[in-house]
Amino acid sequence: MSLQDDIMKAMKIAMKAKDQTALTALRAVKAAILLARTESGVQMDVTEEQELKILQKLVKQRKDSAAIYLEQNRKDLADPELAEAEIINQFLPEALSDEEIEAVVMATIADTGAEGMKDMGMVMGIVSQELAGKADGKTISNIVKAKLS
Repeated sequence: MSLQDDIMKAMKIAMKAKDQTALTALRAVKAAILLARTESGVQMDVTEEQELKILQKLVKQRKDSAAIYLEQNRKDLADPELAEAEIINQFLPEALSDEEIEAVVMATIADTGAEGMKDMGMVMGIVSQELAGKADGKTISNIVKAKLS
């Protein structure tokens, strides 16, 4: 079953339950996927990898917004953003632990022979591509920096 089908089923459930927060989050996901499908002018299918990137982007946007609201002591605005992020997060695959990411980073450093920060871009590119949808880019970056410095 595709992600779009899952989103539509979740939307129907949210409508029946009158859950406005879930409905808002799911409509945003549906709109983002539709936009990606029609972006080039020709309607085409979105790959699973592209769908994961869209979901990650939406979760990150909501978490960033919530962080800004919390800095400004606006918990009333931050709570819905965090709730929406949690709902969207349900459709993402289980994230890898820091130890698992570190193992992939160490293997990549050994395979490429990277030495020092000058090789960070090369290592980041390989690891990010390998762990697409499974790990946050910021977490990967922090681990790569720690291992190369």
